[in-house]
Amino acid sequence: MKVLITASGGGHTGYAVALAQYLKNKTDITFIAPSQDHWTISKIEKYGEYIEILKGRGPRDPLYFFIPRLIRSFGQSLSKVKGDFDVLVSTGSNHSIPPAVIGKIKGVRLINIESCVRFTKASKSARILSKFSDMTVLHWEEQLQLFGDGQVVGPMYEKPSYEIQDRGYILVTGGTWGFKELYDAISLTEFDNVVMQTGRVNPEPYKRLHPDWTVFDFDPDLGKWIAGAKVVISHLGKTVIDASLTYRKPVVIAVNPEWTRTAGQDDARMLAEKTNSLLIDSLTKESIDEAISEAYKRTPPIYKNGAENLARIILEEYSIP
Repeated sequence: MKVLITASGGGHTGYAVALAQYLKNKTDITFIAPSQDHWTISKIEKYGEYIEILKGRGPRDPLYFFIPRLIRSFGQSLSKVKGDFDVLVSTGSNHSIPPAVIGKIKGVRLINIESCVRFTKASKSARILSKFSDMTVLHWEEQLQLFGDGQVVGPMYEKPSYEIQDRGYILVTGGTWGFKELYDAISLTEFDNVVMQTGRVNPEPYKRLHPDWTVFDFDPDLGKWIAGAKVVISHLGKTVIDASLTYRKPVVIAVNPEWTRTAGQDDARMLAEKTNSLLIDSLTKESIDEAISEAYKRTPPIYKNGAENLARIILEEYSIP
């Protein structure tokens, strides 16, 4: 059986890895990564081969970039997405749309995954692909209000790669694109043991201000930092799921106001309830201190891994004899 999985960056790559962990050695896996996305490639290359296709638009790219890039992405997909795959799994983002469309035209069956943080409004990519997908995958029962014909498999999260420990530090992460407002607020606190992943926000000012902290932009093995954290402070993204469900860490969620057009405070509140995390309303020293103290008292819930359920469905129902 041959499976093609889009790994479109950030949390989308996380879904791809989680699924690949349960398909490895059972299928031939090929990933579709955004061109020159070295972080994604470093995450997926141990699970299978990969091809690179241009991503139409990142979250901060101007709109006028999108159309010419989208056209190029369709052209690349036409030549690189072969019709001999049994199934193509879209993990979301505009990057997944061209290969999914081309794959469907070539007779490849399509599985369409919605984001785990979407409760109030469907993502554009999942909504578009749902119109011709063979299956739309949901993480939560509440998402059936977005896709009435979707199939709930449970939250998809990666297997732990590291021993779970409490090494005493606070892990702060703002995702691939970063969350400067959060980093600035943490920088004003008196915490002396912080690990901070800044993404595309320049880490150097925080290194200078806090030479005793561990500050970096990217690490493809973020899991090792999650595994050793006392508590995790994260933007509204898949890191909340991985910290809570993979590594059983108490989590504080801070919503980045830049991204509320996609998923906002109501979505964060519902995800916090699902993961028994603490949602922070303001980024002040006092609110951060209180949130960390309260979050540390909470125990993450246990869910059967949706990635395992989806892998079983693919192997049992989508394999062509």
